[in-house]
Amino acid sequence: MSWNNLFLLANYWALAGWIALAFLPRNPKILAFILYAGVALLCLAYTIMIIGFLTGSIDAGGPGGGDFTTLAGVMKLFDTPGGATLGWTHYLAFDLFVGLWIARDADNKGFGRFVQVPFLFLTLMVGPVGLLAWLIVRERRARAQAKGK
Repeated sequence: MSWNNLFLLANYWALAGWIALAFLPRNPKILAFILYAGVALLCLAYTIMIIGFLTGSIDAGGPGGGDFTTLAGVMKLFDTPGGATLGWTHYLAFDLFVGLWIARDADNKGFGRFVQVPFLFLTLMVGPVGLLAWLIVRERRARAQAKGK
């Protein structure tokens, strides 16, 4: 499978998880499906790729090399189709996990789906911005719930 096809597959897989999270009922089976079939499979794909890169058994599709200790090293890691796909899969997995947490937290705090969707969209598109926005909005209800216990 080409890096482009793997990149597209990861994107579509994550998007399916996001659509399920935003629009399907939030019963335990669906939430577990999103966690294991969505997040965990993206994590598995990432794990296979990173082990392959580190052992040299997977060709990154370019000169490769690089490391996580310097900006230049990280830029070199992402300067191949495989490295970019690896990094993107990392983002997709973590953003979907954060979106799942936001949805569960919002449900537990009594926020309706209509209110949640913008935060989920922000998290899908610009992960940390969506998470920060949610953390700000949830604060008042979180404190109120904590006092009520």
